[in-house]
Amino acid sequence: MKKTLLSIATMAVIATGCQQKKELTSGINVDNFDTTARLQDDFYQYACGGWMKNNPLDAEHSRYGAFDVLAENALKNINGIIDSVSNNQNAAGSLADKIATLYNIGMDSAKLQADGAAPLMPYLQEISTVKTLGDAWNELLKMHRRGNHVLFGIFGEADKDDAKMCIAWAYQSGLGLGDRDYYLLDEGNNKKIREGYIDLMTKEFALAGYDKLSGISADKLAKMVMAFETRLAKSQNTQLENRNPQATFNRYTVEEAATFAPNIDWRGYFETMGILDGMKSFNIAQPKYFTEVNNVLKDTDVETLKAYFAWHEISSAASYLSDDFVNANFDFYGRLLSGREVNRPRWKRVTSTVEGAMGEALGQLYVERYFPAEAKSRMETLVQNLITALGQRIDMATWMTDATKANAHKKLNTIYIKIGYPNKWRDYSGLEIKNDSYYANVVRSNEFDMAYSFSKINKPVDKDEWLMTPQTVNAYYNPTTNEICFPAAILQPPFFNMQADEAANYGAIGVVIGHELTHGFDDQGRQYDENGNLNDWWSEEDAKNFDNNKQLLIDAFNNCIALDDPELGLIHGDGEKTQGENIADNGGLHVSYLAMQNAMQKGQVNKEQMDGFTPEQRFFLAYAAVWASNIRPAAALQLTQMDVHSLGRNRVNVALPQVTEFIDAFGIKEGDGMWLAPEKRALLW
Repeated sequence: MKKTLLSIATMAVIATGCQQKKELTSGINVDNFDTTARLQDDFYQYACGGWMKNNPLDAEHSRYGAFDVLAENALKNINGIIDSVSNNQNAAGSLADKIATLYNIGMDSAKLQADGAAPLMPYLQEISTVKTLGDAWNELLKMHRRGNHVLFGIFGEADKDDAKMCIAWAYQSGLGLGDRDYYLLDEGNNKKIREGYIDLMTKEFALAGYDKLSGISADKLAKMVMAFETRLAKSQNTQLENRNPQATFNRYTVEEAATFAPNIDWRGYFETMGILDGMKSFNIAQPKYFTEVNNVLKDTDVETLKAYFAWHEISSAASYLSDDFVNANFDFYGRLLSGREVNRPRWKRVTSTVEGAMGEALGQLYVERYFPAEAKSRMETLVQNLITALGQRIDMATWMTDATKANAHKKLNTIYIKIGYPNKWRDYSGLEIKNDSYYANVVRSNEFDMAYSFSKINKPVDKDEWLMTPQTVNAYYNPTTNEICFPAAILQPPFFNMQADEAANYGAIGVVIGHELTHGFDDQGRQYDENGNLNDWWSEEDAKNFDNNKQLLIDAFNNCIALDDPELGLIHGDGEKTQGENIADNGGLHVSYLAMQNAMQKGQVNKEQMDGFTPEQRFFLAYAAVWASNIRPAAALQLTQMDVHSLGRNRVNVALPQVTEFIDAFGIKEGDGMWLAPEKRALLW
């Protein structure tokens, strides 16, 4: 490891001493089981019912599962690191001083209450002086530089024709509810959510005093914004439409964009943001939406735009102001949308803010304290074993021609692997943190991040950059860099257990690895070649076979129940929207199971029963344990509408019957709840 970013004399040094080799455990916790359930009918309940009983939801959470347990532990560890920094005398302007200052000012409840809406007021006063559409455009530029993406957003992402280069992407944005469907559909709780959103805006317009600044009543301002955002929503792509990488890549020169949408000052925007030099072209991801933005900038009255801008300033600030703002926000976004009963304690919220501002700085310290070198080494071996197994699965695919298989191998063999932590750490010397107000520091952090994002445009992509911090409990695949990433925080039980037999590790972290690898070959990832370019390397016959096979998964998840609640109704899964993740689960299970079989042949897996289960059974029990969770009905509804992942129960009970090895391992028979006829089982990778 490199030398720590922070020089903290009191920081504990964790040394790993020599220990005697211990006999490996099964990796299966039988206390997690509900043995009253018949596993052949409801495997999720059998494998996770005990965990669910022993880990009931508290008032703070809308969902609590294996991921959340690790995320909470990581947050506590990060908070401990922040505390060790905050209790020291730090040099002014040092990284330690920045972390301590931001954390301490966020924890100063008395100052937050005394300041009230004052930190927000300069921005609202500026908006209130807008007189013309030209003034409104200039205000939009200022808001974008602060990371407040009203109307649309501009980001730096790979050029899909030349993925080695980063270009500007113009993307739909600017909805306070996040997704168009909340505005346009009446299913589930959407009507009540729209009513609650208007109530929230009415309350916070008044709290911020913008009703007095504008001379328009708070309730009228709220209705103006709601009508305006609904107009925007009608032109935005659905989540499913945005899954098509061909449709969301539309190259324009600045001159062509000026002809396409002349009321958007593209040249002025790019010049203001410092990204015009070297710009040959950029991408407009959703042309239909930008046609409407062009119209908006021509025919919307200035007072409506001002109300819309003011609301997004208030909304972006509310979590960092006095308790009346924080509580109003929680009542809507926490209580109504997800069903949480109480807000997270202040220390958790402020720790998350510091993490958001200086995540890699804290991540470097996290790795030094909590991530042993042997975990990275063992993980590297597992990843290589999974890559080998996926190569075997490609060769076994009877639906795929040899030419396409050769291209698939070419892509697989060039995947870039990231484990634990970055090779280089981000520089935060340009981030300014002051002792003025919590929100002012959040704004400066956002400005710092936007400048960082813009600085990458029209330059080569940095393949060593990480899209997650080491303390993040997650993993990802990025198609334009053809990379997989596994941060340090996910490499612990129940995902990865250094003291467990490998059958459980293959069932848990092995499937996660296989899942991310398979993303390179899912409905989206398969459209990118080994260089990350959007390039059709499939034969027409293979593409048709792929679509026929994936349809089995789409149908299965369309037919599953996501929620059956007396108040919120009966809601089915969305197999189309979640197809990428379901394909990745399916591939991850098949690939990791084969990797385990390979390891068994090498004597690396205990072939005997452990805790009464064969290695094959331990594999699937470990997989199920990863998805153990409790969830509130409102959260289940919200995730089904907004998330591209299926709910945990369905990632077990709908995914596993697709896998013949699971059917065989537990003797599932026709008539059992977990049975699925062979002709309905999807077999892609």
